[in-house]
Amino acid sequence: MSKIILSDISTTAPKGISKKDLKDKTKKQVKRLGELQNILYAEGKHSVLVIFQGMDGSGKDGAVRKVFQECTIAGLDLVSFKKPSEEEFAHDFLWRVHRWVPQKGMTTIFNRSHYEDILIQRVHEWIDLDRVKKRMAAINAFEDLLQADNNTLIFKFYMHISYEEQGIQLQQRLDDPTKYWKHNPGDWEERQHWDKYMEAYGFAINESHTPWHICPVDNRWYRDYFVSKTIVEALEKLDMKLPMPNKENGQ
Repeated sequence: MSKIILSDISTTAPKGISKKDLKDKTKKQVKRLGELQNILYAEGKHSVLVIFQGMDGSGKDGAVRKVFQECTIAGLDLVSFKKPSEEEFAHDFLWRVHRWVPQKGMTTIFNRSHYEDILIQRVHEWIDLDRVKKRMAAINAFEDLLQADNNTLIFKFYMHISYEEQGIQLQQRLDDPTKYWKHNPGDWEERQHWDKYMEAYGFAINESHTPWHICPVDNRWYRDYFVSKTIVEALEKLDMKLPMPNKENGQ
């Protein structure tokens, strides 16, 4: 497999496509995702883990809100990983993550994930490169386990935003009163480390056993299309079926 170079991949929608047509397709895909997720929940044979990683302002929250709006709430979990607590720091770095992985029938969304432990910690040199490589090996083993032992489908989306668009998105959090609650001065500080983050993401993406989906997000409407299409196409291949009624005990 050839090496993925993020700077060679566009952060915008492909040229020549219709925004209106894609929005219509996205609506259908979002509805179909809701149907498939309901079957997955009822059948209870597979689980789904969706991981969103990306720089601040790359639209992780928006993707969750738009793409999963038709899904069955009972079969859906959303986990957002922040700075580890003292208890979490006292364990191995995957301890807090493993307890949130989906059981069969469930769809779990990670808004940021275990990859934070080889991204921000690497960028700020809280761990050295040797430890980064060991953690990457542990992540691969962890994800391999989920897929082999629990029929877990893993979708990893790198939310591919340009440096320019990120600046626009962060500024909107200051200018728009409805978005001001999202503003965090630390986001601007992290932006200063952009090149180091791109290097760290490139490493994680290229060293991963489970392929990443590089999702262009400068056009939010294309982001929603890309994510919904990717998940729906994979779930369709499972050939899932709703369980037959239980005839025992007169049911």
